[in-house]
Formats: sequence, C-alpha cells, structure tokens
Amino acid sequence: MAAQRKPVRSERRILDTEKKYWVGFNIVKGIGPAKLQALLDHFGSLSAAWQANVATLQAIGIDRRAIEALLAARARLDLDAELEKVRQAGAHVLTWADPGYPARLRQITNPPPVLYVKGELTEADYWAVAVVGTRRATNYGREVTRHLVASLARSGVTVVSGLARGIDAQAHQAALDAGGRTIAVLGCGIDQVYPPEHRQLAAAIAEHGAVITDYPLGTPPEAANFPPRNRIISGLALGVLVTEAGLHSGALITADFAAEQGRDVFAVPGTILMRGSEGTNRLIQDGAKMVLKPEDILEELNLTLVAEQTEARQVIPDNPTEAELLRVISVEPVHVDEVAARAGLPITEVSAALALMELKGMVRQVGGMNYVLARERRAAYVVD
Repeated sequence: MAAQRKPVRSERRILDTEKKYWVGFNIVKGIGPAKLQALLDHFGSLSAAWQANVATLQAIGIDRRAIEALLAARARLDLDAELEKVRQAGAHVLTWADPGYPARLRQITNPPPVLYVKGELTEADYWAVAVVGTRRATNYGREVTRHLVASLARSGVTVVSGLARGIDAQAHQAALDAGGRTIAVLGCGIDQVYPPEHRQLAAAIAEHGAVITDYPLGTPPEAANFPPRNRIISGLALGVLVTEAGLHSGALITADFAAEQGRDVFAVPGTILMRGSEGTNRLIQDGAKMVLKPEDILEELNLTLVAEQTEARQVIPDNPTEAELLRVISVEPVHVDEVAARAGLPITEVSAALALMELKGMVRQVGGMNYVLARERRAAYVVD
C-alpha cells in the first residue's frame, strides 16, 4: 500500500469545505456510488455538482427521480448544519477524497462514498478479519468465536463484525477482552445503536477501534439495511470467518460478498445434527476453508507477523522500486534473478527491496529465493 502524502493545510481546508456536499449527496435518494462518480467526473467537485442545473444533470445521465430528489434536498437541507449534527453525534466523516478512507474498502466494486465514524480507523486496520455468524448462537458457537477471536486479536488482527446479537457481539467482546482492535459496521445511522442493549458495547468499540456506517444520520435499523451493509464488513477485511450459522443466516450473505470481492472465506465445522451448523458446513462443502485452530486463518492470510509488518509500514515508506517489483511479481513463484531481469534493476537493489517488502507483508518468499505476492495483495488484484 503506497504511503499517503500528508495534505498541506490549504488542501485540508478544501477537503473540509467539500465534505458537507458529500454528506448532502449521501442523503439524496437515488444517487449512489456510480452516479456520484459520474458527477465528480463531469463537474470536478461535488460543490459544483450540488449547484448544477437540471439540463446539465440530464445531459450526463442522471435520471428524473434522482434529479427531483436532489432539488428537494437543496431546498430543505442546510449542509453546514448537517455536518454539525454529525459532530454533535460524536462522529466524523470520511469520503473517497480523504487519505484516511480505508484502503481495502476502496478496492471493492462501488465502495460507499461516505463513511460516518465514531472512534478512529488506523493503519493497523489494514490487517483485518471479519467474524460473523448467527444471532441465535449456541454455547458451542460462542466458545469457538471467543477462542478464535482472542488469538486473532492477540496477533494484532483487527476484528470486524456487525454488532448484532449472538456471534457478532461475541466477536467484538472477545477482541476487546484480548486488548485488540475491533470495528462494528451498522445497518442504521451513526446516531443510533441496534440492538439497543449493545450501547455499552458500541461505546467500548469506539474507544478501541471504530463504529462505522454509510447510512445518513437518523436512518432507522430497518431489515432492508442489513444485507447491503454486509458488503462493508467483508470489504474492510482480508477474509471472512463464519463461526456458526444456519442455512438462512445473514452471515452467509457476508460470505457471498467476500467471495465476490476476492476475499477468503473461512468456516468452523459443526455437528450435522444441529441446524445452527448447517450454514457453516455447507460453506465448507462449497469450498470455504475449514478452520480448526487460529493458525488456519493466520497462516492462510499471511498474518503471523502483523505487528512487525505494521511497524515496518510506519517507518519504511513505499518507494518506486517497490512499486516496480509489485508490477512484475505475481501469484506464481518467480526467482529473484528473474524479478531483477523483468524490472531492469540491479540484483543488489532488488534483493534489498524484497527483504523489506517481505517484512512489510507485501511479498512472501516460498523457498529457493522464489517470491510471490502476499495474500493481501492478491485480493486487490482479484477485485480489480
């Protein structure tokens, strides 16, 4: 992941000035990521798009209903007040234009243009695993979740889930108990907590990670909101672990999104006599990776050295040599001499760069001085 250049103060003012328009368009029904991108491509900024006339909006393909919704929003919204409401809710806004927008989430098809965040998303969250499952968790499901999540969290992995009853809540709590980071993705506005009994848990998550949503303030936790939010849960993560789920569990929707996004899907097997294990057993039958111990996830996702990789990324910035080596290295093993030849670089420079890239989790040596892309980079290539 390329190091982000810190914007100068004038650039930051531009971002802050524009942010209210991102919030405004996020409220307008009928303007999703694709239409928003079209507006940006045509106008260059959302402030200009917000003021555009009807004829111009029609000319770039915005449909009548979306235009009517935009006109109505212009008439009733005070955008400065809307942004202030977000701050009063104890949250802040991240958009596609922000350097702090989650890098992995950017890679999915139609990522959410706006995220409302309580807490903070950090560099450490680049190494994340989503853990989801049934709301009707059994003792087995809860114990398995606690066991696996505790090991992931102690290994420096951020745990992503949906704050729901059952497995989701167990995953968040286990990460917190292990001193790790966790992210909760809501199916409602950031000013709401659902289920309401998880208010204290949500507050703890915001203290040791983040609570996020792409839904505007005031959005109630309606049933239709939850399947779409699952694409964010999987999109933030390297892989999705389903610890317990029936055949009709919403966790399987998250697993489907993960597969579409090029993420790995993991599942814990259960007894064939329990309905709560039918979903996870079916996932394994369909090709998900069976998990019997934490190492099955850590090793598969190249997450055994997360702390070292995080430190390396912070103190050793990416550079043009690394970018060139990433271009010539693939998922198939290639010898260091061949890497140097393809990149047209001296072998000494290539060897030194590969050593640092391996420490940073960008590539892996698979024996005999042969290198492949690390799992995290493979996922990005699959999505693109």
